[in-house]
Amino acid sequence: MPELPEVETTRRGIEPLVAGARVDGVVVRERRLRWPIPRQVERELTGATMLGVGRRAKYLLLESARGTAIAHLGMSGSFSVVAAGTEPDVHDHYDVVFDGGKALRFTDPRKFGSLLWGGSEPLRHKLLADLGPEPFSADFSGAWLKARSLGRRIAVKSFLMMPAVVAGMGNIYASEALYRAGIYPRRAAGRIALLRYEALAGTIRDVLGEAIEAGGTTLRDFADASGRPGYFAQRLDVYDRAGRDCRRCGSEIRRSVIGQRASYYCARCQT
Repeated sequence: MPELPEVETTRRGIEPLVAGARVDGVVVRERRLRWPIPRQVERELTGATMLGVGRRAKYLLLESARGTAIAHLGMSGSFSVVAAGTEPDVHDHYDVVFDGGKALRFTDPRKFGSLLWGGSEPLRHKLLADLGPEPFSADFSGAWLKARSLGRRIAVKSFLMMPAVVAGMGNIYASEALYRAGIYPRRAAGRIALLRYEALAGTIRDVLGEAIEAGGTTLRDFADASGRPGYFAQRLDVYDRAGRDCRRCGSEIRRSVIGQRASYYCARCQT
């Protein structure tokens, strides 16, 4: 599933097409995605001038003068820029067509993506209203993590992936950030000291920032809006490296299932 860096990479890729363009129409071929695409999206966006593309956690915000559409990539979704009228493939579920002869096309083999209407206050939409702070915002810190973790017995890996704790944090980058911070992923969130959370907040920012600059992580089928894969996979320290040597100490990287998600760690470096 695309995580925050992949979504941010997509946002940067489609922003030049979207910002300032006028929408000629929205072509919906498959309305039955994770949530049905409401017809209000077509009504509101058609004829509207686009202001830009924002992001909140793993959601893209297609901002227009009339309001904001909220898009999610789901597990296998992606946007591409095509010439308007380009013949669609079977998994090309909708196009947003612009006046310059280009269209923003959404492709999603698994149909877990979404396109919803957020209106004039999209951050109050039920999907966004209860999200935690963005990792790069001033509201996110080790003190925030410590305060949210008090009394929690949940594994810190699962804790980091709670949307109300860190907006947009996913499986790959939680494993990588914990490794860099030297924290064992099964350690109870409520039993981690403030200093260690401060270090973790820093590694979260570092890992996500580096991944964004590398264009995201391609493990299966992620590509940016131009079809280019992300290259951060070449720099992963633990994720998907079970059985290989730890880059720090040479011990074997281990794999474990935590919260029904595959987790990777070094038993010597992470305590």
